[in-house]
Amino acid sequence: MTVLEMCLRILMSMAIGGIIGWERETSNRPAGLRTHMLVAIGAAVVMLMGEISLYRYADVTTMDPTRLGAQVISGIGFLGAGTIMREGLTVRGLTTAASLWAVACLGLAAGGGFYQAAFAGTIAILLTLTIFEYLEKRFMKMK
Repeated sequence: MTVLEMCLRILMSMAIGGIIGWERETSNRPAGLRTHMLVAIGAAVVMLMGEISLYRYADVTTMDPTRLGAQVISGIGFLGAGTIMREGLTVRGLTTAASLWAVACLGLAAGGGFYQAAFAGTIAILLTLTIFEYLEKRFMKMK
């Protein structure tokens, strides 16, 4: 893997996190632009480390490069839990926590070189956060 390829993967994860983080930022949510970008970048770097380690130590061990990514997926729950707040009878921040988890997964995809999946996931998340929020509010008014 070249340095250019590594930089491309990290930049793509940065863009993915930025796009989704911008939507969260404009919606005045607890975790915004920089938080989502950092989560995606960190996940991409971890995935790159797993992939590079696989080739570096191929003659010494039969390691699984996805094990590091699995730790990102389980560990991001702690960050997401910090965005969830209870206000009276309502709970806020669940969507932001889910978007942080999803951005971490997209960062892993970008870091692993799965560009089409990362791009498609970004579009799906944006649709979910924008269009479906509108439809949900409209449906709830009609109900």
